[in-house]
Amino acid sequence: MKQKVTIEMIDFLLILLFVYAATSKLWEYNTFIIQLGNSPFLKPFAGIIVWLIPTIELGIALMLTLKRTRFYGLLFALLLLIIFTGYIAGMLLSGSPLPCSCGGVISELSWKEHLVFNLVFVATSMAGLVLDKKQKANYH
Repeated sequence: MKQKVTIEMIDFLLILLFVYAATSKLWEYNTFIIQLGNSPFLKPFAGIIVWLIPTIELGIALMLTLKRTRFYGLLFALLLLIIFTGYIAGMLLSGSPLPCSCGGVISELSWKEHLVFNLVFVATSMAGLVLDKKQKANYH
């Protein structure tokens, strides 16, 4: 019972994160594409990324709402968060004062704060995967 509640809390947090992040990016579309264009890593792909990332985030959130796709939602959440965290680490290592293309309140974080924020959600996703796998093993 405790495991089930914990997994549902993790799902809720990740759904909230991804829906908020996606809607912020779409709501602030012009700002998002400008910020992507300012990134030396992302500039060549800005036209695709501006739609791809929010679509993926909303897809992950949807997967997390369904029990039969929860595991894959957690897995894709973890993978996307690792990619974002790698990007943030790259920004920190570059030393360039580049804008965050996250949108909303999250864009107010410094690169170091954003790295910690992402690492917390990476750990949260990993915990969700482990607990979901344990819960499924207990039912079989």
